[in-house]
This record gives sequence, structure tokens and C-alpha cells, in this order.
Amino acid sequence: MIDIPKMMQSSIQLDRSIADEKHLTLSQDARIKNTLLSLDVELSEVANTSEWFKVWKDHKGKHDDGKTVRETLLIEYVDAIDFFLLFASEKQWVENVDLTEEQFDKLADKSDKLDLTQTYLAIKSMLFSSYVSNRPDNYRHAWHLYLKLGMAGFGFTAEEIEKAFYEKNKINYKRQEKGY
Repeated sequence: MIDIPKMMQSSIQLDRSIADEKHLTLSQDARIKNTLLSLDVELSEVANTSEWFKVWKDHKGKHDDGKTVRETLLIEYVDAIDFFLLFASEKQWVENVDLTEEQFDKLADKSDKLDLTQTYLAIKSMLFSSYVSNRPDNYRHAWHLYLKLGMAGFGFTAEEIEKAFYEKNKINYKRQEKGY
């Protein structure tokens, strides 16, 4: 099982570090909008990297130099997790991210074939609805579906997700040191 509260704290710390380093003074509303837009872009990058929707292609999936398609997709997947967690924090919806072991196991269940396109569109729809209508239940459902997409849809394990999340977190700190 993933230690979601610990990951959320890492996301918040990285965001604060960047805001301090860059002297960002966005209003709370502007921060929330910026985080939601960043999350939307990251979700699109997940779809674009995996290319499941490109039914015309024989060989699906993009990869970064020196990485497999799966490794590249995992990196994009955890980028979106970072913004999912940050969004929950900024909206003060932190109670909507943690899962019981039973909930987590249900999301990781690969017994049913997951319709990736339907799941992806539902995630985006619920996420935007959560923002526009201020509905934390819609956010929670989008978050759960996103975890299901990664585990049941892409086959990532909890250990892979958590490891990749922290590796990407280190990369993001290094990028800041280099003036990213």
C-alpha cells in the first residue's frame, strides 16, 4: 500500500520550496487554478505517452532516452500524482486522498479489463466538476480512478509508484538548484 499522506507532505514541501525560491506570491485562488491546469497537462501527458487511444498505431508508447515505454509512463504518471495531492492540499480536501487497505486493494484489482479511455475521460470530467462545483466527492472519485488507472490499467505496483514518486521528487529539487 502507498503511504499517501507522506507523499502529500513531499508534494507540499516541494511546492513551498519552489514558491520560496522563486518568490512566488500567487493568491490562493490563483494557486489552485495553476495547480489544476498543471494537473490537466500532466494527465494529458500520461495519455500521450502511453498512446492507448491511438488505435491506428501498431507500436504504442513513447519513451525518453535510456528508458523503456513503461518507465517513461511511470514517470509521467507520478508527475500527475504530485499535482493531484497538491490540489487536494490547496482545496483543503486532504481527507479525500488517503485510503483504507481495503479501498486500496480494490483499486489495485486487475481482474476486470479497464476501459482506459472511459476511465481517463471520467477522471478529467470529475476533476473539473470538483473544481467548478466545489465538490470534494468528485475529486475523491477522480483520485481513486487515477490510482486504478495506474495499477489496474497500466499494471504499476504500489512499490513502483511510490519509488518513482520519490525519485521524481529528487529530480525536481535538482532542477530547482539548476534554475529550472
